[in-house]
Amino acid sequence: MLYICPTPIGNLEDITLRTLRILQEVDLVLAEDTRHTGQLLHHFQISRPLESLHEHNEKAKTQRILDLLKQGKLVALVSDAGMPGISDPGAFLIRETIDAGLPLEVLPGANAALVGFLQSGFASPHFLFYGFLPRRRKDRIRVLEDLKDLSYPIIFYEAPHRLKEMLGDLLTVLGDRTISISRELTKRFEETRRGHISELIAHFAADEPRGEFVVTINGGEPKQAEEQNEDDILHLLEHLMSSGLSRRTAIEQVSEKHRLPKNQVYEIALRLRLED
Repeated sequence: MLYICPTPIGNLEDITLRTLRILQEVDLVLAEDTRHTGQLLHHFQISRPLESLHEHNEKAKTQRILDLLKQGKLVALVSDAGMPGISDPGAFLIRETIDAGLPLEVLPGANAALVGFLQSGFASPHFLFYGFLPRRRKDRIRVLEDLKDLSYPIIFYEAPHRLKEMLGDLLTVLGDRTISISRELTKRFEETRRGHISELIAHFAADEPRGEFVVTINGGEPKQAEEQNEDDILHLLEHLMSSGLSRRTAIEQVSEKHRLPKNQVYEIALRLRLED
């Protein structure tokens, strides 16, 4: 069995009783940084074999880990903080374990993205977790252009030395939206600042960023039907219905994709005399 074990993102009290039990029972603990995880295990008086698994050796080590699982060994995967495989090493091992038909169990636990999202106060039943934006500005701009029309909040992670550049690009591509920036979540110097992007740029120009950041930006205003290309909407409706969907189901899917009210998509379908 491979256990995916989330660890605290700061406050050690956030580790779960179940995670502690699993870490005590496994034959091997795979850690992003053995020194960091060694301190965690020592704090909870857990002594288990510890081995590194990080972005530079994950692919090379995966086959040996799969062999251990085939032998019936119990293996726990942890990252330095939060959920392994989410902007941290582990996704490749998880996929290979599933593809090999081996047992896998994911334990619930701490996650910085959800904490940062709720700290933002943006009232939305939907959100997008993106993680880290590309380091190169050209690639970062391209990604933000793809995301700018989303009508719900987007959650990013960012390192302190890249935060100011990121905020400048957010302002350039997305406009001066409201934003929430949390740092050092669950730790002693936890802080959340909210406001418009321009206000946070001014703040961090005077106060150098420190710590790890969760950046949550509010969604853009949804476009109205008149602003959409009706030919594109018609083409998509025709494609969905030709694949076997009913007009009602096709309208629902187009409504979700283009973030339009269903009645507006329905009116387009009627106006263009689209038939079942």
